[in-house]
Amino acid sequence: MSNDWQEIMSRHITSAACAVSVLFAVAITADAVAQTGSAPVTAIPSATVTGPEFRDPKTGQVWTPENVGKDDKPLSPQDRAFNPSGQTVNPGQTVDELPQIRQVGTVPVTAGATVPLVTLDNVSLNVQPGGRWQAVLYLQNNSANGLSPVIGCGFTNGGNLVQNTRISLPIVAAGTRVGIVVSGPGSEVFVDSVSCNIVSP
Repeated sequence: MSNDWQEIMSRHITSAACAVSVLFAVAITADAVAQTGSAPVTAIPSATVTGPEFRDPKTGQVWTPENVGKDDKPLSPQDRAFNPSGQTVNPGQTVDELPQIRQVGTVPVTAGATVPLVTLDNVSLNVQPGGRWQAVLYLQNNSANGLSPVIGCGFTNGGNLVQNTRISLPIVAAGTRVGIVVSGPGSEVFVDSVSCNIVSP
């Protein structure tokens, strides 16, 4: 047998052996699928977590937005996202206050048919961290007589009354402008506005 003939036969035998190997591998895979009733195992990503999670390296506890909270209790909807407009407060009765006044200037005596005896202006709202809400306002006595005005201030949140305060001032001298600081509810309560008006005179 010539060398050329031997080389051709060797190639055919090698090709046949490869074909048999492939068929054998396919048969084994098909048999495995038939026996287990499932496709070959494939690595897939784990289920998507709905929020951030943290595993405590000391205890092994896995914390998520669903279970984190005091004493392993889930957070309430109120704690998840505080909604100032949804807070519930009971303003109760009117709070009476006797604040000090500070003279900051003088004004012309113009009270009459078109000018009221006393006027309020520049009302502002601020808060003392860990303290109370405060309303700062200015009052003018436009008359020629000393007066003891009474002011009403309503601290509100989202249009809802949080605290109603009645302020009774000492005598304000004629033709003077005074500054007043009015205390409101505690800073733990949310307040977004304050409105003040003259009750008397």
